[in-house]
Amino acid sequence: MPGICVIGLQWGDEGKGKISVYLSRGAKAAVRFNGGANAGHAVRLNGRELKFHIIPIGSVFADSAVIGPGTLIDLDVLIDELRKLEELRGRVDLMISERAHVVLPIHKSLDSMWEESRGARRVGTTGRGIGPAASDRYARFGVRVVDLLERETLREKLRTALAVHHLGDGERSEELYDWLVSRVPVIDSYVRDVGPYVAGVIDQGGAVVYEGAQGTMLDIDHGTYPYVTSSHTIASFVPLGVGVSPRYVSRVVGVVKAYTTRVGGGPLPTEIEGELGAIIRERGHEYGTTTGRPRRIGWLDLVGLRYAAELNGVDELALTMVDVLSGLNEVKVCVKYEVDGKTTSRYPSTVERLSRVRPVYQVLRGWKGLEGERVREVIEEGYGGLPVEARRYVEFIEEDLGVKIRLISVGPGHNEVVVK
Repeated sequence: MPGICVIGLQWGDEGKGKISVYLSRGAKAAVRFNGGANAGHAVRLNGRELKFHIIPIGSVFADSAVIGPGTLIDLDVLIDELRKLEELRGRVDLMISERAHVVLPIHKSLDSMWEESRGARRVGTTGRGIGPAASDRYARFGVRVVDLLERETLREKLRTALAVHHLGDGERSEELYDWLVSRVPVIDSYVRDVGPYVAGVIDQGGAVVYEGAQGTMLDIDHGTYPYVTSSHTIASFVPLGVGVSPRYVSRVVGVVKAYTTRVGGGPLPTEIEGELGAIIRERGHEYGTTTGRPRRIGWLDLVGLRYAAELNGVDELALTMVDVLSGLNEVKVCVKYEVDGKTTSRYPSTVERLSRVRPVYQVLRGWKGLEGERVREVIEEGYGGLPVEARRYVEFIEEDLGVKIRLISVGPGHNEVVVK
């Protein structure tokens, strides 16, 4: 059985949570490999909406839940989600990497301070402390989960962090120490070296779903820097973020929303202004899972998707939110860019150049019939049950990207998926 990697190909919010849940049915392990509580995965399961930020949401079906060393852990969020998952399915087989880093309360204070200091060039962070925690990690005094079990090491690291950030003295350090130690009894039995476990599952023929947070365009190196997150969001980070050999990633599923959204600052070349953008936002409930902020809306951008698909080595695509566009007379798709007087199919490497882009659109006919009870009929009929114009939209994307679309989401429910 494969190690399946689920990667967002846009600016996050593509519906990775739903696809992860769908693919995790019968899986031995659902594995989170990057990001932190700044990213949320939501899915509707049996009429109930579930939202997770740290624990992989595929664990609602997978036998075990694994949090890899590439994840930045907010302990209070983790503990709250563990309780929710236990309410849903009883005792959870959870594994937390001893090498994962911990987000401290001071990181959240720093996050707000740093964002405020950027002025007009604010990134639009979630304020969850992810950037400062990642900074401490690379400065080599970050607090790891294993440090919670090594008390003198923990005290030393806390004193260092407070001194470097000019945030307090010994008394403040002891407050942080007590806060962390009070949470240890809830999680200590779950702490282990997770890489060998994941590798062992695959070696024994079990399926593993690697669940990515955010999207390719938010990758710290390959995204629209500086309007990016503080971690790597692409498929090549999976082995590092889990602690396994690259050979344990055998299939990359790229998740694409039928249109484009992003939250916060930075250019969005295909942005839809005015009433139509507002209509799509309301139909798609396009508000951040973590922050509740309204998402900016744009038409599908194939230039960016080509870049993301090639970067991730995508084997197949999952197209989500197709039902949200149902009822529109026409649907636009950006196929090329015009920038500085020239037409290009290449994605710019700077936000300054991207902000000067004028999208070149292909206009396709819209479709109807993906509302209400008709959705259930389409799922039962399969791909051929989709409106012909929706099928043309799917096939237009496939032809342009050279990658097959295997899963098509036609509703918010975890099983409202058409397999192509």
